[in-house]
Amino acid sequence: MKKRIFTGAGTALITPMNEHGVDYETFGRFVDWQIESGIDALIVAATTGEGPTLTDEEHKECIRFVVDRTAGRVPVIAGTGSNHTDYGLQLTKAACEMGVDGVLVVTPYYNKATQNGLIKMYYEYADASTVPVMIYNVPSRTGCNVEPATYAELAKHENIVATKEANSNISKIVETMALVGDDLTLYSGNDDQIVPLLSVGGQGVVSVLANVCPKETHDMVMKYLNGDVKGACELQLKYMELIRALFCEVNPIPVKAAVSALGYGENYLRSPLYPISEEHHDFLIQAMKNVGLL
Repeated sequence: MKKRIFTGAGTALITPMNEHGVDYETFGRFVDWQIESGIDALIVAATTGEGPTLTDEEHKECIRFVVDRTAGRVPVIAGTGSNHTDYGLQLTKAACEMGVDGVLVVTPYYNKATQNGLIKMYYEYADASTVPVMIYNVPSRTGCNVEPATYAELAKHENIVATKEANSNISKIVETMALVGDDLTLYSGNDDQIVPLLSVGGQGVVSVLANVCPKETHDMVMKYLNGDVKGACELQLKYMELIRALFCEVNPIPVKAAVSALGYGENYLRSPLYPISEEHHDFLIQAMKNVGLL
């Protein structure tokens, strides 16, 4: 069995911003609160962190900042994937030098690689990285899907250890797990499928929900892994309305508003993202109130 980066819930962190740039004072407070609330890992500068709108300098500084602020308390995983493989490799090497515990590499967006192209690309990342590589499969955003047979090939590389699976196709995920066994750790990439993916061998979630409910998301996973399936299911169902609200517009638009409502920075997004509509904001705030967050 390969080394596991973490077990439980990892937060796909938002990046607090304002018109002047990244708000590191708020970012630090937010990271501390996440860890104090019992989160198991932190994922920085990926989709929810608005990685595509960060400059190269900001991207690297955000990774460095979270590594330093975390100070080894929980694993830190850096989003280093790109549709430009050479740049992604350069970013991966930089993140490794900063002391991350793993890198999250999304399938190439817009380019829409073939399955052979994906195998070649991920092997390049795995060879270049000195820390474990987690695949990120989210075809709804990238137009590119990792097929089960491709996962089986990728799992043969000793440094490709996990996948954040967000293809929403349970049948394909079951097929993948039947092929890869213990050679690839499965993390849910969808908050509405945490418990279902745990039931087929998953070991946790890379979560948007955990930005506002770090303890509860952790508890959902650990209850299941510790044998309290009923308790895990109850939490999954309890937070379904909030999960729906957090995805009522394109991620991270709603979660940025939700985190701001909790007192962590401005509800500021970079173009082409646009602040949540009034109607959806009302729905989001009410969903937060319904579970006692506000």
